Amino acid sequence: MEKERNPGLDPEQIASTQTQVGEFFASKTIQEDAVFGEIQEGDTNYRNVSWIGTTALLIKTQIGLGVLSMPKVFDTLGIIPGIILLVVIAGMTSWSNWMIGVFKIRHPSVYGIDDVGQMLFGRLGFELFGLAYTLYWIFSGGSALLSISISFNALTDHGTCTAVFVAVAAIIAFTFSSIQTLSRISWLAWIGTACIIVAVFIVTIAVGAQGHPPSIDGEIPRSDYKLFGNPTFVQAMTAVSTICLTYAGTPAFFNIISEMRDPRFYNRALSICQLLVTVIYIVVGTVVYYYCGSHVASPALGSAGPLVKKVSYGFALPGLCVSAILLLHVSIDWIYHE
Repeated sequence: MEKERNPGLDPEQIASTQTQVGEFFASKTIQEDAVFGEIQEGDTNYRNVSWIGTTALLIKTQIGLGVLSMPKVFDTLGIIPGIILLVVIAGMTSWSNWMIGVFKIRHPSVYGIDDVGQMLFGRLGFELFGLAYTLYWIFSGGSALLSISISFNALTDHGTCTAVFVAVAAIIAFTFSSIQTLSRISWLAWIGTACIIVAVFIVTIAVGAQGHPPSIDGEIPRSDYKLFGNPTFVQAMTAVSTICLTYAGTPAFFNIISEMRDPRFYNRALSICQLLVTVIYIVVGTVVYYYCGSHVASPALGSAGPLVKKVSYGFALPGLCVSAILLLHVSIDWIYHE
């Protein structure tokens, strides 16, 4: 007689059930990963970032106070060349980011850019790429700590020494960057992304409503925006470098896709990220520069007066903290997985 089938158990569950010394142990294998090995139920699951969480992480690695450098870039290059160059660099980085997804699918054992270096140049490439990657993100994290101190200074009217604020920022970043997996940081990425976007749009809307640059010695200057700039070579290269830096989250995308639950959805998250970030850069840069011209503050959060500056920095502060946390976390990841 054919045995009655139990609809509550599927073949995978049955196969993962082990019997030892008369006791029944259920050891369910969640998945087998080329980087993290066999991931079992109850273990730390490094492959647990949803595509929605991936979207937040990608956006947060790209967008920060760098968006507030766009008005200065447009002041150097002019609005039209600035937008054209911004779109070109966005296209170039989008293609590079897409290739990361293609490369990861074809080489599942790759976790970070150091593994790419090993495939190209052996152990030397692994160490050089890994060291460069780690130093890059540590320095970027240091920049984020400085941004946090600037925010504290703006909110407290320089209430204490900047070094104290940097130390506070370092404690916050160190504490939360030690979270073990990106899936547990993805919810922080959503908070940070929302805070930064709200902060920059508060300034953008306030500048548009104000309709003129911030007053200088009690006088309101006229906006002297330019459609086409006339920069020197050094000024032009500085502006180009600034745009490149605002899209410089690319190296971390290897780590993010490696911890995705389903890497096939990477391109969906990437498309949303690149489109949203580019639109925000263009809108914020164009509106703020149009109304402020060369009188725009740097960072641009101070371009609508002291009150709006404090409000916008208040919203930006959590986002800046999340930036530092994420940037330092990917550095720790390289050291841990090496």
